[in-house]
Amino acid sequence: MSATLRQVAEHAGVSVRTVSNVVSGFALVAPATRERVQRALDELGYRPNAAARHLRGGRSGLIALVIPEIASPYFGELAGHLADEAEKRGWTLLVQQTGGDARRERDLLDGAGGQAVDGLVMSPWALSPADLRRRPGAAPLVLLGEQDADGLLDHVVIDNVTAARELTRHLIETGCTRIAAVGPQPHLLNGTAARRLSGYRQALDEAGLPHDPALEVPVNHLHRADGAAAMRRLLDTGIEVDAVFGFSDQLALGAMHVATQHGLQVPADLAIAGFDDVEDGRYANPPLTTVSPDKPAIAQAALHCLAGRLTPGDGPPPVKHLVPHHLEIRASTIGRKVSTKPAAPGIRNAHR
Repeated sequence: MSATLRQVAEHAGVSVRTVSNVVSGFALVAPATRERVQRALDELGYRPNAAARHLRGGRSGLIALVIPEIASPYFGELAGHLADEAEKRGWTLLVQQTGGDARRERDLLDGAGGQAVDGLVMSPWALSPADLRRRPGAAPLVLLGEQDADGLLDHVVIDNVTAARELTRHLIETGCTRIAAVGPQPHLLNGTAARRLSGYRQALDEAGLPHDPALEVPVNHLHRADGAAAMRRLLDTGIEVDAVFGFSDQLALGAMHVATQHGLQVPADLAIAGFDDVEDGRYANPPLTTVSPDKPAIAQAALHCLAGRLTPGDGPPPVKHLVPHHLEIRASTIGRKVSTKPAAPGIRNAHR
């Protein structure tokens, strides 16, 4: 069993209040006294009772992460980083999934599944900005993703437009001119796919390449199966394609699977790139070029914002944290044989 505050106080030769001040991080403790108390804490193996501390502060010590899909590799990795950050702060992370369903998102937003949580971190797919803001007296909320909060909520996001433009520009620099964008989702309100599509189009404009609506392939979900189905549609229509930009790594990996089944070599015949930098992409054959968001930084920024909202007082105004990203250039796009000959026939005609 962990030592008590009284046992630590007796061991260090100080009062129980002094030990409590050291454990709580209270500033007004003499450095020599703090050092002596900390040595006693370490020697006796003292562990603070987080539950009791939270109850004394009128809090549960629980925070909720509300995400569309727990099975998604991206959200799974992000949840792991958030759990690590929560543990550092003495919080317990409760993870709930919505499936992108508006009613489920609203229920969890209002009550977090019946749990008494101190705050929420949420990535909504279905609710509008007005829905998110209509929460008088509710637990503090930090927003992830592209659902804009108009400056009324703390919001942690990457620049999806710039990231998609950079990735599309990379594909163009490898010699690709017929780049399929697999991933528009006009049925969702979160705006992520729309911003990635905007960045894709901007890169085409900068390179003087035309927009071809046939190369913009919408999907219902961001799963491998959806990427595979999109690749089959491109093959079946015989549209000329020399690259695929999947708006998630799962979409890109599904497209790669079908392309190789049809005898295409990646990247010699078809360059493929994704978005999210999930573990599966790093071990694909060939490894997948992707946009890599700084997931640890997303977790740190989200919980930093939430901690600020849980501090007594009005707190600072809501902020929008822009988290960095970078391109991970791997073998699925490099090593292409760039030709100066006229454009080849479409994939369907060339490989069937």
